Amino acid sequence: MDTQAIFGLQFVLSLIVISLVAKWVFAPWLAKQAQGDALFWLTLPHAFRHIGMVFLVPNVLAQPLPAAFAIPAAYGDLLAGVLALLALIALKNKWSGAILAVWLFNIVGTIDLLNALRHVDVAANFGAAWYIPTFLVPLLLVTHFMIFTRLLKPAVNQRDAGKEMTSVTNS
Repeated sequence: MDTQAIFGLQFVLSLIVISLVAKWVFAPWLAKQAQGDALFWLTLPHAFRHIGMVFLVPNVLAQPLPAAFAIPAAYGDLLAGVLALLALIALKNKWSGAILAVWLFNIVGTIDLLNALRHVDVAANFGAAWYIPTFLVPLLLVTHFMIFTRLLKPAVNQRDAGKEMTSVTNS
């Protein structure tokens, strides 16, 4: 198998496994949570998106990535991570704009990942950063999908309107 085929296989298998775990384990648990709590836990992994800055670090990659991929991917991840962190703070503090902050982060973060996935041709250059697109990106895509699903289901969202962020804010 060539490098791109291995990359594609690992990406798809990670996406399948993470999706199944999300469906079997996390979705049932999150369905019982208040809107703010569920969004907090789904947003949390994205606060670490600054890891994508590694695409600009020499000697971590097998060889330098093309600037057309590396710069937008690195700074897109950084932006998504900062927006996720702001959304977490807004959710934790029950700010009135918390849901808007989640929407903003989720849209920006999804666009960033979809843009990066257009550049599958750079896979051979990932070197030690191979785990980012083959494991972390599928995890992030699944959580983005789960966030959109949660935001777009008003009946579920309103169910616990009076109990928003009970467990997160009580910690």
